[in-house]
Amino acid sequence: MPGPDGVPGPLAPARFALGGHTWKEIAHLLLNLPMALLGFTYVVTAVFTSGFLTLTVIGLPLLALSLLGARQLGKLERARVRALLGTRVDEPSPLPVTRTGGPAQRLWAALKDPVGWRTLLYDFIRLPWGILTFAVTLTSLFVLWPVLPFIARGLTNVDRAMARGLLSPSDELERRIAELESDRGVVVDTAAADLRRIERDLHDGAQARLVNLAMGLGLAKEKLLEDPEYAAAMVEEAHGEVKLALQELRDLARGIHPAVLTDRGLDAALSSVASRCTVPVRVTADLPARPAPAIEGIAYFTVSELLQNISKHSGARSATVDVWRSRNRLLIQVTDDGRGGARPDAGSGIRGLSERLGAVDGLFVVESPQGGPTVVTAELPWRDREEGRD
Repeated sequence: MPGPDGVPGPLAPARFALGGHTWKEIAHLLLNLPMALLGFTYVVTAVFTSGFLTLTVIGLPLLALSLLGARQLGKLERARVRALLGTRVDEPSPLPVTRTGGPAQRLWAALKDPVGWRTLLYDFIRLPWGILTFAVTLTSLFVLWPVLPFIARGLTNVDRAMARGLLSPSDELERRIAELESDRGVVVDTAAADLRRIERDLHDGAQARLVNLAMGLGLAKEKLLEDPEYAAAMVEEAHGEVKLALQELRDLARGIHPAVLTDRGLDAALSSVASRCTVPVRVTADLPARPAPAIEGIAYFTVSELLQNISKHSGARSATVDVWRSRNRLLIQVTDDGRGGARPDAGSGIRGLSERLGAVDGLFVVESPQGGPTVVTAELPWRDREEGRD
């Protein structure tokens, strides 16, 4: 328009009739065709080639590699949806890798990967959709551009739904399965370690004393008539061996499951283990009822291990143990005024406690700055004790 002096003023900057978000959606729809061609070609080549080669030894490994490659295509598609459509699709959990399984188990884990199979399905059904969206969008750019934003929004909403349905985790199910498989491995390893410890303690302790006792009683029997006084001394020595063997068996039974825990519950059992600690310990247990035996046992051994660490390493003058229930959780807090510096990755004891609690959906948190104090908090799921199964 002309200015006050009649001279035309500067022109306003040119603007697109469509907004930036709409142009991103149009770009996504136009890219659907080349991406669909890439995915469809990959699926047909990988599946049919590996399926034909299943008659040979390389067929199944090739199919497993194809599923791993499909995961990468799915990752590329999720990135494209985030960048152009502004829709975040969570990354699925990594393929779980077993620590103890052989090549056959790892191959089977890759073959039954639901993420890879859903990505193959996504890429297979995208070709007709990619052709349709490319043709409609390209035509609308020249013929139906006034209503193109509405067309683009409707088509991209279908893309968003397909990406969420086939490329996202299955409602945390996959992540939960991976956690449970890892926890199962921890439980198995812990049980095997406990059995080896019990076997070693029996072999080196009570079994050796009982063998010496049998030999001593045999010699006493031979000397009974020849030298009664010597035989009596040997019987007295065997009696001492019996007392020591019984004490070792009681200690071993306490390490497996203490009788006081079964008979009187967690409060009395924790007071008993606290009395054996070299540091004065105050125990407070506020529990309206007794939890399930498995939870009760894990809580007891957690506190027992922590009090042993306090006795050996903390240099503390006092410690406290607090146990209480909060809704559906059993909470344990062990505090000492020692030198601090405890870390979960510093020793196998604390790391083992963390793994054991994690195997039952528990939590284990260590706060131990240099100079102290050290506060260890453990959480366990509360499960009620069933009557008649104590």
